Amino acid sequence: METKTTRNILLILLGFLGLGAIGGGGVLLVSPSGNLIGMPLSILNKSPFTSFLIPGILLFAVIGVAPCLLVVALLKKPECRFAKRLNFFTDMHWSWTFSIYVAFSLIIWIQAEMVFLQAVHWLHTVYMFLAMAILFVALLPKVRDLYKIK
Repeated sequence: METKTTRNILLILLGFLGLGAIGGGGVLLVSPSGNLIGMPLSILNKSPFTSFLIPGILLFAVIGVAPCLLVVALLKKPECRFAKRLNFFTDMHWSWTFSIYVAFSLIIWIQAEMVFLQAVHWLHTVYMFLAMAILFVALLPKVRDLYKIK
């Protein structure tokens, strides 16, 4: 597979995650009671939240907006001093590192959701596989080579 094709798979995975989370998080922001999507507040009983507002903000921003911005950053490779400071992989462009961070954020999100809800839904499995796919594709040597700092 060509290098750019492999990178494009990463962009598609991140875009799919981001757009879905913007939609889901946006619905929770508009309707923190959960009524709009038929989620009763009672499912939050074992969580620290009394409404879906804070989870909606987190879902929208961290799992939604961040991956969408990363798609652009992975394409353009802009400089960002703040992002460089948070980059644990100093030999790699920060946008590549942040794609790893997003995948781990999704894993943490799904794990927290399952703990708080004390349930597992089939979508948890789908999104866990999505997180693993993002990690797998980002870690492929062809993709890593595109983002190595020379």
